[in-house]
Amino acid sequence: MNFKQLSKQISTLCLLSATLIGSLAAPLQAATPQHAISMYGDLKYPADFKHFDYVNPDAPKGGSVSQDAIGTFDSFNPFIIKGAAADGIGLIYDSLLTRSQDEAFSLYGLLAESLEVADDRSWIIFNLNPKARFSDGQPVTAEDVIYSFKLLREQGSPFYQSYYREISSIEALSERRVKFSFSESENRELPLIVGEVSILPKHYWQQRDFSKPSLDVPIGSGPYVVDSFDAGRTINYKRNPDYWGADLPVNRGRFNFANIRYDYYKDGNVALEAFKGGEYDFRQETSSKEWATGYKGSVFDDGKIITRNITHENPTGMQAFILNTRKPYFADSRVRQALAYAFDFEWTNKNIFYNAYTRTHSFFSNSEMAATELPTAEELKILEPVRDQVPPEVFTQVYKAPTTKGDGKTRGQLRSALRLLKSAGWALKDGLLLGPDGKQMTFEILLVQPAFERIVAPFSRNLERMGIKPTVRVIDASQYINRVRNFDFDVIVSGFGQSNSPGNEQREYWHSSTADQPGSRNMIGIKNPAVDYLVEQLIQAPNREQLVLRTRALDRVLQWNHYVIPQYHINSYRVAYWDKFAFPAIHPKYSLGFDTWWVKPNQAEQ
Repeated sequence: MNFKQLSKQISTLCLLSATLIGSLAAPLQAATPQHAISMYGDLKYPADFKHFDYVNPDAPKGGSVSQDAIGTFDSFNPFIIKGAAADGIGLIYDSLLTRSQDEAFSLYGLLAESLEVADDRSWIIFNLNPKARFSDGQPVTAEDVIYSFKLLREQGSPFYQSYYREISSIEALSERRVKFSFSESENRELPLIVGEVSILPKHYWQQRDFSKPSLDVPIGSGPYVVDSFDAGRTINYKRNPDYWGADLPVNRGRFNFANIRYDYYKDGNVALEAFKGGEYDFRQETSSKEWATGYKGSVFDDGKIITRNITHENPTGMQAFILNTRKPYFADSRVRQALAYAFDFEWTNKNIFYNAYTRTHSFFSNSEMAATELPTAEELKILEPVRDQVPPEVFTQVYKAPTTKGDGKTRGQLRSALRLLKSAGWALKDGLLLGPDGKQMTFEILLVQPAFERIVAPFSRNLERMGIKPTVRVIDASQYINRVRNFDFDVIVSGFGQSNSPGNEQREYWHSSTADQPGSRNMIGIKNPAVDYLVEQLIQAPNREQLVLRTRALDRVLQWNHYVIPQYHINSYRVAYWDKFAFPAIHPKYSLGFDTWWVKPNQAEQ
């Protein structure tokens, strides 16, 4: 499936947040203004820093870049569950703070020129930069900040109510000074995540219906504006020549392209051929087969197109076959565990993926937070309160997804699967896996891109050998998004992205409160009090050491409940581009850093 595109659709939602709008705040405590804030530990960059280390502060401005997008778009509003928002629309928005991409979780002033935070993190004050302007020239004020939260809580995606539910009040202390208060001071992440809110202009949105998809060109305070578009086919952004924040230290050496264009294609194969034909000039490749075989020909031999693997240190999360536990078949963990034996990763990696991937076992893969060894004494203390609510293996075994020799011989695997299914009340009769009601197990594997059918096919064949009748169905992107948002599926291929600092978003992924909330990321439908408890423990971690321990504890419980069939991951970006770009010598640890690239001056006008 088009995992990249789905991730974009969902991660775009995280540009904003929602909250409760409070009344009068308590008397203000004194706090020293500061330029930035970190989740744990010290900041890398001092108050007088000139630019991030991973940029070229003298990068030339100008030129254009064009990229591909898959599917279509019918909206410029990424903050609601309706519609398909245009790729790149986040370029038009600024937030109060912005991330450093070479620190685990540190935020520096953007719309806010400084901040003040309580010692116990029970409140934070943002002091807005007096130069901050929306693209129509109107100033960004505290009222815009408050209005943004109010708008999202009342009309935005349900995600925001869950993610920011511990914000108890927001108050404008002056025209450019706004205070957030929190009901849960043990959640160290709250002052940071409110700083990542993209701020909307009240004077624009109060005259419009925010809840409906629209192609009215919106106003933001970011470095780009929408220049032109052909609905569903292409969208062009141009750098705002009057962008208020161009000379800020956090922006120096970034946003160098004068124009950014996204062209839409129906699938990845068509998009790749268009790229090789010169119809656009930068792409990230998600298909191992295409990466191994598709980037060949004279344009590559002559150096006109360059391919690169750029390694990163990001957690790679969990990409998997996701089993909808709202469906009766998948409510039983023994059935879920059994189905995992049908996915022969080793054979698939060798014969389909050109050995490009590593098997995923953890929901926090490629990070120190992955549970890869037996629990330590400190982890056991965290897990003890839920001992009677979790599988016993959590305490005694290290989880590993089923493995094979990669030779295609899966008889032993399937025998193990059938033993589990038998214990769950299923029986193999005349080649059919029958339940207590005498009906064969059958379910649909829903995909969004035809290219993924070849990956699902071996899995489907092994399911058939177990007496199961799977059907594989490919639908278009808009249908797919709507069905997933409404949990109208049996099995999909999707994922749960993770950061270096897991926090409130874990509620959105695993918490009971989001299981029945349309549009939530709890696609699995988890309603598990032990998981709820561990999610809250993670969110309230007082320091980095405890965050790692509590995340590992959560990881173990998720693993041993067999909620998904883990797939694979890779710790690099596979990029290809026409030879017109340059980039800094230092790549950021936790990002591709494409916003630091530039067009070579001699090609900027070509």
